Amino acid sequence: MNYDAAVRYLLTLGRELAAPTQATAAKFDLENISVLAERLGRPDRAYPSAHIAGTNGKGSTAAFLESILRQAGFRTGLNTSPHLEKINERLRINGEEINDDAFAAVFTRLQDVIEELLAGHKLRAHPTYFECVTAMAFEWFARERAEFGIFEVGLGGRLDATNVLSPVVSIITRIDFDHENFLGHSLKEIAGEKAGILKPTVPVVLAEQRPEAREVIQARARELQCPDLEPAQLFQMDQQSSGEGLFRARVTELSSGETFEFAPSLPGRFQLENALNALTATRYLQQRGYRISNEDITQGIASAVWPGRLEKLQSRPDIYLDGAHNPGAARELAQFLEQDFAGRKIWIIYGALRDKAVDEVAGQLFPHAAEVIFTEPRTARAISAPRLAEIASHHASSFTVVSSAEQALDQALSEATPSDAIFITGSLYLVGQLRHYWKSHVQVPAS
Repeated sequence: MNYDAAVRYLLTLGRELAAPTQATAAKFDLENISVLAERLGRPDRAYPSAHIAGTNGKGSTAAFLESILRQAGFRTGLNTSPHLEKINERLRINGEEINDDAFAAVFTRLQDVIEELLAGHKLRAHPTYFECVTAMAFEWFARERAEFGIFEVGLGGRLDATNVLSPVVSIITRIDFDHENFLGHSLKEIAGEKAGILKPTVPVVLAEQRPEAREVIQARARELQCPDLEPAQLFQMDQQSSGEGLFRARVTELSSGETFEFAPSLPGRFQLENALNALTATRYLQQRGYRISNEDITQGIASAVWPGRLEKLQSRPDIYLDGAHNPGAARELAQFLEQDFAGRKIWIIYGALRDKAVDEVAGQLFPHAAEVIFTEPRTARAISAPRLAEIASHHASSFTVVSSAEQALDQALSEATPSDAIFITGSLYLVGQLRHYWKSHVQVPAS
């Protein structure tokens, strides 16, 4: 199977298409991925790994940790989701996306195994899109002799396909409301799903949490005898702004008194917390004998890249991408707007999916904008632009409806002055679509 055919087939297995096809898959807990991993010879156990769950910050934390390990000389595998422009982004070795030929080869191998298991009645249904991509990551990292794998949970944790891993360290980033229809309608329920990634005696790095979420995770950690590594209890962090939305931190390890600095190249104060999550995991790995220097940590954090999260595309006018698709992420973006863009005219190009808390997100963001353009990403799961305006336009002082996302960006660029700022947000699908369009059609470099 060639690359295009492999991607088309994968898309029939998930929620990416509007209608089911003959290949539509069903999910039965962790059964599919467990059967697949066993048949493949447990490639996920060919290398040590870190497993990262949470509502916000798990992708950035994964990027920081991967960058630190790569800086230290380890051959890294990074599995994240969703992708922005191309599915290959989900599978990376040493920071490089899997190429099309390798993707097709790994998927063809996987599909042969799936057909064999289905014929032998060892699978009750074809694995889903996400289960297939997860199994591909396990297999490809083993083939490429990765020395450490970093895996981001797709949804929740307890029943996520990545949860067959046996990691050396688990990380749970900040928990907030998102995917309530799947994970529960209280922070305790959501935290319970995230805590499902904990494994007996495996340490957990636990980011700062609201009390009700923290209690649930700590209770599960005690039950499984997981050492609880809380960055806020291990380090004192003094932070300061470097301008342009960037921050640096001076960190003191409380047990040793050792002090050093790091400065993420990713904008937003919240990235300091994500970097501290990665630092805490790295400290544990150092204690386990991994050869990682403090210089590796500072350089790894400084060089980490994570597109689509407060990513600046250009200047005059500034264009930023940020996939703030839930209330917690919207609060962080609103803080960024308030601190760094006061007095400037802000445009927001906004699109969202049907399962998102649109009114709450809009209530956080739109008061900061002079103009809101409602649009829709190119996916069957999107809310139509007119319907989105019906739901959320009461939060906007001025708005227009432009269903084509590309036309929405063109309109904002034609009307904005060089001193304005344009934020594309609400959905990672929208962010990825307009990121691709900008690179193909606009491409004014950021200064």
